[in-house]
Amino acid sequence: MATPTLRQLEYLTTVVDTGSFTRAAEQLHVTQPALSHQIRALEGALGGPLLERLPRSVRLTPMGRSVLPHARAALAEAERLHAAARRTAGLEEGELEVAVVYSVSLGILPPVLRDWHRHHPGVRIRLREYPHADRLRDAMAAGRADLAIGPEPAGWEGPIRELGVEEFTIVLPAEDPLAGRPGGTVALTELADRDWVHYAPDNGLADLLDQVCARAGFRPRAAVRAEQTSAAPLLAAAGLGPALVPADIVPARFEGALLRPEPPVLRTLTAYTRTRPDPLTVAFADLLARRARVGPDPSPGSAPDASAGRA
Repeated sequence: MATPTLRQLEYLTTVVDTGSFTRAAEQLHVTQPALSHQIRALEGALGGPLLERLPRSVRLTPMGRSVLPHARAALAEAERLHAAARRTAGLEEGELEVAVVYSVSLGILPPVLRDWHRHHPGVRIRLREYPHADRLRDAMAAGRADLAIGPEPAGWEGPIRELGVEEFTIVLPAEDPLAGRPGGTVALTELADRDWVHYAPDNGLADLLDQVCARAGFRPRAAVRAEQTSAAPLLAAAGLGPALVPADIVPARFEGALLRPEPPVLRTLTAYTRTRPDPLTVAFADLLARRARVGPDPSPGSAPDASAGRA
């Protein structure tokens, strides 16, 4: 049995509202034979007559009276669907799914979300957080989000926007002997003999710490491993060991000491989408490009640390 179409339901309600096939055809801008054909097709799909032709009007059959409220409801729901799509295209209403690595949700994203909500209060944001850039990329490729924010994904075919260079800092307790040194820097080799606040193996920052320490000639020993990125600076300030953290996640009025590692540890953050992003996604990416503050500017001559980009 064929399924009734919205056009057929529209034809039925128009005939009933105008009381005439002739007037309904004029209002719908179709020929009367075409209108009659579609009504017969609707009656065939539903299994019985819906309208009875009278000399000067039409009347609903018992089946027609039963069907008419549902026809009107289906047409009203279709109009609401189209209206919602129009409002979304106009950035008035909708839902946007944003996927990020943990550090982004702590650092650059909150002020961007505040600005977005101020200008687009009807658009809801659903945030999905991932511990590793590879899992972020896989989730994005599987269609679980509209836009991803993290290190640049290898081999990505959709649009990618560079947001800036994220700088990492070493966190130590305020009373640490290295805390008050002039220049506020520390060579990673000076921390080679210490036990570190490390990250859980599935957190991408665990890979980053191992890589930068390996280039400095040592393997960091873990005093503790943090699942959540936000815990690392707090544990380091409490004296469990140095921690390497994105500078922009350190809270205001932080009680620990912050030192810049030598050589600097940097990574480029990006926003990326699939091949054809919708207007909401494009607008959010535009806001990110304008408003995101990705850490302090790197020193002159510094280049992003390529190996850090996968964490």
